Amino acid sequence: MAKTLSKKTLQKSWLNWVTFGQQCYNYEIMQGLGFASSMIPVIDELYPDDVEARKEALERHLTYYNTENNWGASVAGIVASMEEEKANGANITDGSINSIKAALSGPLAGIGDTVTQSLVKTCLLGICCDLALKGNALGPIMFFVLMSAYTLGFSKYVFEQGYKSGKTSVTKLLAGGKMTAVTEALGALGLMVVGSMIASNVNVVTPFVFNLGQTSVELQGILDAIVPKLLSIVAVFFTYRAVNKGVKPIKIIGIMFAIGIIGGLLGILG
Repeated sequence: MAKTLSKKTLQKSWLNWVTFGQQCYNYEIMQGLGFASSMIPVIDELYPDDVEARKEALERHLTYYNTENNWGASVAGIVASMEEEKANGANITDGSINSIKAALSGPLAGIGDTVTQSLVKTCLLGICCDLALKGNALGPIMFFVLMSAYTLGFSKYVFEQGYKSGKTSVTKLLAGGKMTAVTEALGALGLMVVGSMIASNVNVVTPFVFNLGQTSVELQGILDAIVPKLLSIVAVFFTYRAVNKGVKPIKIIGIMFAIGIIGGLLGILG
């Protein structure tokens, strides 16, 4: 009789991965223990009475593995499918399972880190931090709810697709330029959020006034006529360049304090 993983077991496997994928994270095997943990429900159901088979299955997953948790859930789904096929007599070796894990972990880590960390999280933090800075308690609550919804919802979807479609699921997901379109759209949204945060929360102004005959001209008014918040944009730009060049944050903060104090004493910055 063919062995088929139950929905309950797949649910446990996914939940183990998304919540404990980085348990006992270490430099030797990175997420190896976390991945093995996610396979325990699968292995227990496939080999309920075969202790030796369960031992061998766990050992093949206690190897070096590292990827991004949300996108990497698809690999856990794929491997669950391969374990099921292997338990039913398919010619699947330990090497082939680990080769799939190794082949997919790198690309999915790159995509996952870009989308999850650099785009989704950045956009949500930009919106929610702005709310929090304005005294709205909904800010942190909104971030927790939306980030959790993304983490749980997306990882569950790709896990299920990985199990249903096997190793072709990732190829299908990335086919046709869909991922590129999503990444570009989120990137544009991220730039809009960062721009709005600069305008709302970075306030570099100058009180400097110079006299032309009988006329007094405020420098800030001229700058605002050219580009609103120009000094704030310049400050953020040079800070960004300094970070990219490897200048230590404490040094950047020190320079900011020095410029602020000197500029204030000279009446250039207010």
